[in-house]
Amino acid sequence: MAAHPDVMDKLVSLCKRRGFIFQSSEIYGGTGSVWDYGPLGVELKRNIKEHWWQSMVRRDDVVGIDAAILMHPRTWEASGHVGGFVDPLVDCKTCKGRFRADKLEDARCPQKPSKQPGQHDACQLTEPRQFNLMFKTFMGPLEESAATVYLRPETAQGIFVNFLNVQQSTRQKVPFGIAQIGKAFRNEITPGNFIFRTREFEQMEMQFFVEPGTDMEWFEQWKAARMAWHLGLGLSPERLHFHQHTAQELAHYARAAFDVQFDFGGTLGFQEIEGIHNRSDFDLTQHQQFSGKKLEYFDQPNNKRYVPYVVETSVGADRVTLATLVNAYREEAVEGEDEGRVVLGLAPFLAPIKAAVFPLTKKDGQPEMARRIQDDLRGAMAVDYDETGSIGKRYRRQDEVGTPFCITVDPQSTGDDTVTVRERDSLAQERVGASQLKGYLLGKLAG
Repeated sequence: MAAHPDVMDKLVSLCKRRGFIFQSSEIYGGTGSVWDYGPLGVELKRNIKEHWWQSMVRRDDVVGIDAAILMHPRTWEASGHVGGFVDPLVDCKTCKGRFRADKLEDARCPQKPSKQPGQHDACQLTEPRQFNLMFKTFMGPLEESAATVYLRPETAQGIFVNFLNVQQSTRQKVPFGIAQIGKAFRNEITPGNFIFRTREFEQMEMQFFVEPGTDMEWFEQWKAARMAWHLGLGLSPERLHFHQHTAQELAHYARAAFDVQFDFGGTLGFQEIEGIHNRSDFDLTQHQQFSGKKLEYFDQPNNKRYVPYVVETSVGADRVTLATLVNAYREEAVEGEDEGRVVLGLAPFLAPIKAAVFPLTKKDGQPEMARRIQDDLRGAMAVDYDETGSIGKRYRRQDEVGTPFCITVDPQSTGDDTVTVRERDSLAQERVGASQLKGYLLGKLAG
């Protein structure tokens, strides 16, 4: 199978130019590996998150929460993050660069980018030292060690500490799940590759609580369901596969783990966008021990108590957003035209703009009719209006941001109340009555 091309540089340029993603605090020189989502980017990411949320909480056996970012510091002692959430760090005395000692093959020497750190004669690497990835801050007016708190490095712990609160308030019976979308923070040593690895990111996590002994059956069910979800986003099947964690790769809490990996192309290649883990009863048992509070489930019909096992699905919202952009980006020639076009072939339900409305000219009532159509559609979908430049240039602008349908109001429109609907991928054009337009587009988007 041919390798997919590296389109990352082109995507970074497109995302800034068209308002998807900007570097944070750019006017001050930028903040390293922190990104702001612009008007189109926030819509794309919101559509992805909403699709995930609906796929989870529309089930009878999954409910949602929104836990706080700041948690009691004992939470992170119980979870193992204070003592074990570390990466080996090395410094270069020459260039002052910092690198993960276990990932030197993925890094490049700042002074000689063709070399890895340590391969360049001038490199002087220190001995590895352990570096904790959690951001630390202080709660209250005094910077005392007793007031130390952390920005959460994952969203899962907020679910675990609320297990009984949720179970008892909703009267859920095991098996059931708790879903959450939220920000997490990691002081990565070597972040990069655009929004793939960042210091501030968003997770979509679901922890599914099951009776011990049924955990692997549920693990396989969720593994299949999660791959189906990614395929439902429109990600190409040949760019997706599972990676099973070896015994050396397994986290200390995991009985089994698979990553859903996506092929980003170029040197980045296949990388994790979601993890599915059998976490056993590690988390609830740890929090039970550290808090002194019982976190057992009482199975009343069978008159037994147990600490549930957990099957976790953890998706990086930013990574999936990047995967959809990479997957959708293409450059293609157009028959009869000298210049080709850049297209984001996003699934229509993910596209930031669903339809764009153009008056062919700025006269004969065409702009007024186009505005009426825009106003009529706006309550049902995200709509853009554009009357600047040739119709070909307007089409190209919408192709580049993934708009699936363009609607043109022309001289015929004001006479017979019909418009031309042009489809992004096939370039097919169809004449549709203005009064039927909303239903026509909603049907296409649903399909």
